Amino acid sequence: MFVLGQQISERYLSPLDRLIGIVGGPGAGKSSLIKGMFPGLELTNDDDGVNVRPLPILKNIEKDFFTSHTYHIDVRFELAFTQIHVLAEAIKQALSHDKRVIVEHFDLLYPILGMNADVLLGVGGEVIVVRPNVFGPFPQEIADVVIKTLRYRKMAHTAEDLTESILLKDYGAILPFGHRDVHHGFVLEYPVELDANLKEVEKKVGAIIDEGVKVCYSDEGHIQIGDVSWACTGPRTHVHNTEDIEGFRLMYEYKYDPKTKTYLIIGLVGPQVENLDGFSGMIYHASM
Repeated sequence: MFVLGQQISERYLSPLDRLIGIVGGPGAGKSSLIKGMFPGLELTNDDDGVNVRPLPILKNIEKDFFTSHTYHIDVRFELAFTQIHVLAEAIKQALSHDKRVIVEHFDLLYPILGMNADVLLGVGGEVIVVRPNVFGPFPQEIADVVIKTLRYRKMAHTAEDLTESILLKDYGAILPFGHRDVHHGFVLEYPVELDANLKEVEKKVGAIIDEGVKVCYSDEGHIQIGDVSWACTGPRTHVHNTEDIEGFRLMYEYKYDPKTKTYLIIGLVGPQVENLDGFSGMIYHASM
């Protein structure tokens, strides 16, 4: 998410963008995306706790004075302390002083604020970046999409770690795996072709899914899968139990990538569709 945030900043942000709206459910990676987009920005709060109090944008609002160039607000969090119309007025004042404001859960603020963001980002099963105009898209429309698709991203992330653990434990995959994304799925890349029957691997992962093993956050670098501690760079983007994973399947053949000279293991979750973002035919092979 840090790298993706950096890429979004480089490709889609302008120095003239003042209001950045971000929507998405819990555990989607919004804070990590913001940190990648705006290195050095102190978030008022994140998943680790409260970082800055009082809220910087409210600190000198009575004096109509704003010291920072960029402010961060998590609307859902701040509603526990401040009425939403006060937040909306503070943001309007900051914008009138040519300050930049990054608003998490912008969909909650939009009806009161009465203006759309210069750039609107939705973080869910995918990351959506739009520049709204008077005709939309509107924050709630983006939120409806990303909150619905986030569950599939969590399924895919947990299924990916289960698959990797089976390959390590049962098939001697001692070299580090690379990771890529595919819509409603995952891609593991390995420098050599493993001596592993992927149909057999799928059955072993499926057995763990059916067993209903608890999955929970451990720390910023690990999750707990049952009694096993597992290293993970996105410990909050997981299902709570393996039985929450729906429609898991693997492609039964390794795909070779001549550019990276690696072998790809492709897994999918969720409902089967005919075309998967250009990976047409993938479902057919996965179900053979």
